[in-house]
Amino acid sequence: MSSSARSSYLMRAGLVRNVRSGEHLTTFVVAGVATVLVTRLILSLSGYPQIGGKGLHIAHVLPGGLLMLVAISLLLGYVGPVVRPAAALVGGVGFGLFIDEVGKFITSDNNYFYQPTAAIVYVVFVLIVLATRFLTTRRPIDPREQLANVIDHAVEGVAGGLSRRRLAQASEELRRVGPDVAGRRETRELLAACPADEVELAAPVDALWRTIMRGFDRLATHPLAPAIAVTVLVVQAIGAPAIAAGIRFDNGLVADIPVLGVAAGSLLSATFTARGAWQLRKGNRVRAVRLFELAVLVSLLMTQVFQFAGTQFAAVGGMLLDLVLLGLLKAERDRMRRKATEVTRAKTHPLPPDPDQPPFPRDPSDPV
Repeated sequence: MSSSARSSYLMRAGLVRNVRSGEHLTTFVVAGVATVLVTRLILSLSGYPQIGGKGLHIAHVLPGGLLMLVAISLLLGYVGPVVRPAAALVGGVGFGLFIDEVGKFITSDNNYFYQPTAAIVYVVFVLIVLATRFLTTRRPIDPREQLANVIDHAVEGVAGGLSRRRLAQASEELRRVGPDVAGRRETRELLAACPADEVELAAPVDALWRTIMRGFDRLATHPLAPAIAVTVLVVQAIGAPAIAAGIRFDNGLVADIPVLGVAAGSLLSATFTARGAWQLRKGNRVRAVRLFELAVLVSLLMTQVFQFAGTQFAAVGGMLLDLVLLGLLKAERDRMRRKATEVTRAKTHPLPPDPDQPPFPRDPSDPV
């Protein structure tokens, strides 16, 4: 069966992808990881108290399950895109409370302090990210899926109206849909018919992500950003195995699988970093950014796994540094893509758009 036929089958079955699934997944994973770290910190500072008494112990896996139930209820009870960021945040916190107690579930003595717990938790989140990326990137977003996401905006608009920001967001998504897609004209008319309403449900998650992305954009355009990124990658490639070996050093011999894994991952990351620095020196910024991303991904998916296995939660600093670098590199890649798009548009549409043009002008390609 061809990919296009399978794509059509999946959409006929109702499996239409959300174009913002990457953002929601990131919210879920970040909330989950942060919850694990904060929970461990609070328990450590408070001496690992137990809630309950007289033979009862209320583990934090229970409130984790309740929060996941709340997230599922939000998704099942409300339509439209507004509720999803909140559900991703609540669900991520609940899943973090749940997976933090994985040591109790896989050991016969219910050992919360089981040493491989940190590595298991990290691998679980990595597998979630990889599985979701596979499902969302193995084929491009179909124009019909893009149109369905625009209609998703209209779902909230027909009932409660759309603010200028949400209308602009839907309009931008609609422009990515070709004129030959059935329902495009009707969708544009539906959005245009939505009443204006500047009252929005508070969306702190969306606001936070917009703030973070603006910060990454500013940092990525700094003149010293490439040199700093290369320096950090080199220091990390050298420092990660040194830290792991220092912690796991035993009787003058390093004979530990986590240390060897960290060393192998660091060597591979250093190779990508050197190649990226060479491409940057040659002026090939696009290739350099891609190689730097590979270096960070190897660190996240290989080096940090062994780092967590060997040093447990002491590897959090390296993971956070990798995430910051990945965010900066993504911001730079998006900036270069926007610049290339603007150049293409300037060649095909040399005149700037009319600022007095209505948000949804009539498309000449649409049927009368």
